[in-house]
Amino acid sequence: MLQLQVIRENAAEVVRALQKKHYAAAQENIDKILALDAERRRTQQELEALLQESNKISKEIGDLYKQGKKQEADALKEKTALSKEKNKELSAKAGELEQQIQSLLYSIPNTPHASVPEGKDAADNVVERQVGELDSLPENALPHWELAAKYNIIDFELGNKITGAGFPVYKGKGARLQRALINFFLDRANKAGYVEIEPPLMVNEASGYGTGQLPDKDAQMYHIGLDNFYMIPTAEVPVTNLYRDCILQEKDLPVKNCAYSACFRREAGSYGKDVRGLNRLHQFDKVEIVRVEKPEDSYKVLDEMCAHVGHLLEELELTYRVLRLCGGDISFTSALTFDFEVYSAAQKRWLEVSSVSNFETYQANRLHLRYKDAEGKTRLLHTLNGSALALPRVVAALLENHQDEKGIRIPKALQEFTGFDRID
Repeated sequence: MLQLQVIRENAAEVVRALQKKHYAAAQENIDKILALDAERRRTQQELEALLQESNKISKEIGDLYKQGKKQEADALKEKTALSKEKNKELSAKAGELEQQIQSLLYSIPNTPHASVPEGKDAADNVVERQVGELDSLPENALPHWELAAKYNIIDFELGNKITGAGFPVYKGKGARLQRALINFFLDRANKAGYVEIEPPLMVNEASGYGTGQLPDKDAQMYHIGLDNFYMIPTAEVPVTNLYRDCILQEKDLPVKNCAYSACFRREAGSYGKDVRGLNRLHQFDKVEIVRVEKPEDSYKVLDEMCAHVGHLLEELELTYRVLRLCGGDISFTSALTFDFEVYSAAQKRWLEVSSVSNFETYQANRLHLRYKDAEGKTRLLHTLNGSALALPRVVAALLENHQDEKGIRIPKALQEFTGFDRID
């Protein structure tokens, strides 16, 4: 969440930045926070003055008892009783104001980086670069859902029978391809220095608030009401929360973690041809890379993470492009995001397979994630993460773009993980 001190000192700038994200309540909520903060500080000052007076009176009472002036001391004790009651009221008021401020801060998105372009939605995202040529396939080329049925590697109807739409069943070489991709992504992350984590697939409410999925994405998460747990939408949530309420030492940095997990998203309101097959699922597999960095290093690291994702796609022999997300399309928590899309030659459209984001101090402030610098000063850290990679649309592009008249070719870099070079 945004830092209260930053809002106090740069309110107009914060409002302008939030308006770039098309956050309609920017001015209203920043004004509310400033008003509540001013009232809380006045209440705190009154409380501190009252405490000072109470301490002074307590000392006077002690002195009077020592002097044998019991009647005067008892009279002062009655005054301290009233003071204690007032103290209690002021403490409760300060606590209530603090909760109201916190609630408002949780509802306000991160401010975008200066390099985020203006724009309302995905149509206004900026293409940074394209790597590879657009694949051309024969006229009779099949989309991945038909290839999956033809080679009996993914069964969408069976998943629908067991659970519902958006929960496919992978079979035979389809299941082995999934496992191979997971191992390939983890292998490359490990070689890049990421420490592997195997996280829980459910998190508590505090973890959801820590990384910003709550309250913003509450409707998109699967909630287990009896235990008040949430199924994770990405490994980012449990892995980043490993460092909640931590003060790291400078020698502990940078933190580089990777994790494979199943991911669960309700995807409410997603319908139509663009969500067919593997294009949008409620359960899918993903390898995530997570970084915790000093603020001065985080944007260099963001470029490094983007390069890592690009290399994976190149090894898979997939044409891709990188988008800089505009203010209207960037996520609630992100300061700057680059999306990676692969080209689906059979569907003749681009499919998002990764988002790489810098959250600056937004998550760290929620998580109370800090470090002590060389001078011993405690500072907030920057958090970053990226999909490296999400499997469903990568699989869709692999099946579609590498199909030929005999079947589906497996890229050379993946063959040591699959144990086969073709699906036919």
